[in-house]
Amino acid sequence: MSFLNYHHLRYFRAIAGERTLTKAAAKLNMSAPALSIQLKQLEESLGHALFLRERQGMMLTEAGRLALDYAETIFRAGDELQDVMRNQPRGGRLVLRVGAVSTLSRNFVLGFLRPALHRTDVELVLRSGGLRELLGQAHAHQIDLVLSNQPVRRDAATPWHSHLLAEEPVGLVGGAKWRRKKFSFPADCATVPLVLPSLESATRAAFDRVMDAAGVRPLIAAEVDDMAMLRLLAREEEGLALVPQVVVRDEIAAGVLSVKHRFPQIRETFYAITPNRRFPNPLVKELVAGIAAEPRAAAGGAAAQ
Repeated sequence: MSFLNYHHLRYFRAIAGERTLTKAAAKLNMSAPALSIQLKQLEESLGHALFLRERQGMMLTEAGRLALDYAETIFRAGDELQDVMRNQPRGGRLVLRVGAVSTLSRNFVLGFLRPALHRTDVELVLRSGGLRELLGQAHAHQIDLVLSNQPVRRDAATPWHSHLLAEEPVGLVGGAKWRRKKFSFPADCATVPLVLPSLESATRAAFDRVMDAAGVRPLIAAEVDDMAMLRLLAREEEGLALVPQVVVRDEIAAGVLSVKHRFPQIRETFYAITPNRRFPNPLVKELVAGIAAEPRAAAGGAAAQ
């Protein structure tokens, strides 16, 4: 029967922090060969390799990332024990690491994360970036899931799971000047300045197909790849902006913006993308299952904008 050696966990955590045996050994005031032996004993005890030796240093494996989370929890528990004995109690917390594509609706992200935000036992790490960058971080076990408005292709080399969270209707919206102004679709798209998502957007591709079918060449004032900027331009521009209605729900309700045309055939989608994990974060399953249990329109509505 094997027993967990807490000295091994301390050595392991030092290697994970320094990413080289030499630096970790110097920090621990021991030799690199001796530290290597201690690491090997911990890996044999756990039955998994904890590091991959790569050009940029020692990188955690999936088992290594999980072991580090537990090691941090164990050392935090030790600190908490000392605090309790000193009458300074503090609670332990779970960690949820989420990546959100930078062009995604901020309020949708907030709505998805709201159950975790209201839990006192959860620590949230939220990162923003491009989809490829965030998928790389998920592959390296640095984040638990990626929020995106498009799914990721799954194959043997990239076993991603794309969980559909919500589908939101899309419309052309305008500011105060358009409250009583008439708009005839699709003909007026040729003369009214339009603010559209960028060409990489699935929503833009669907809109272009509608325009092609109608034989209308739209007057494009701006192309924007950021939902927050689309929302601002919808309020400021003389023309109309093509946005998912969830992005401007509050402005529509307040009368700041009005919907001049709705596209029942165009819907913005929201996905939670997770890698195939042997040791999945249970918080991810709770959040995805919670959204999936709701009607998809309601899920988006709860995450307005």
